[in-house]
Amino acid sequence: MALPQLSAVTELFKPITWFPPMWAFACGIVASGLPMADKWLLAVVGLALAGPFVCATSQAVNDWFDRHVDAINEPQRPIPSGRMPGRWGLYIALVWTVVSLGVASFLGPWGFAAGAVGLLLAWAYSAPPLRLKANGWWGNAACGISYEGIAWTTGAAVMAGGQMPDQRSLWLALLYSIGTHGIMTLNDFKAVQGDRAMGVRSLPVQLGEQSAAGVACWFMGLPQLVVIVLLFAWGQPGHGLAVAVLLGVQLLMMDFFLTRVTQRALWYSGFGVPFFVTGMMVSAFALRGLISSGA
Repeated sequence: MALPQLSAVTELFKPITWFPPMWAFACGIVASGLPMADKWLLAVVGLALAGPFVCATSQAVNDWFDRHVDAINEPQRPIPSGRMPGRWGLYIALVWTVVSLGVASFLGPWGFAAGAVGLLLAWAYSAPPLRLKANGWWGNAACGISYEGIAWTTGAAVMAGGQMPDQRSLWLALLYSIGTHGIMTLNDFKAVQGDRAMGVRSLPVQLGEQSAAGVACWFMGLPQLVVIVLLFAWGQPGHGLAVAVLLGVQLLMMDFFLTRVTQRALWYSGFGVPFFVTGMMVSAFALRGLISSGA
């Protein structure tokens, strides 16, 4: 049996997609309000688990079960192009699932459970019979929970020695998970043709591209508005104002995006989403200040 080239394996894992869960894990670490001290190694392992292991596994699983859709949308990808021969895409996804669970075991019961849930969602998202991505409402929710909520909460819990994170941290993790639902909808615009042909009911397919773009913007904007209100309520007006400014920039960019959604979805993903994730870290630092001061 022909072996895949290392470059094809790297492309299958899509390193560029590792950033969101690694960033969310880092936000959880910051939001814990606890010093790194002797936990820096756990932090490094957690960051690796979130990105090069769990997220990479999810990409491999998705590419294997999406190979027929990718043959229409993106035939240059490793599997439909033949650079990942035979069933190697599936084998790699299975092996990396087991390896990821092994890495998760180093983070204690909480970290292992979080890793296992993340991997379950990765398979449920792409693989039948659940194949959550077949419906954009469920699929995008699963990604938001896994990429942001679980990663953030795990980062905070690992720093707290496996204890339940501060309730305010859980609220922030939930709100940014909801916002990520909209970000995932932006990602669906590039695959509308193949999704429609293969029966994948992404939001652009279900609602039409213009309506889906509006829904994505609401999903991204409203949670950030709630975050701003919470930060002011928690006595962190400076951080709340910073997130408000970041949201204001996004609203201006959203207005530009909504005038030509098909052509500008990728543009907004590249230039608008960084303001969203910057707000995540600002919020995390706001909570860090509160917890460090005993508030």
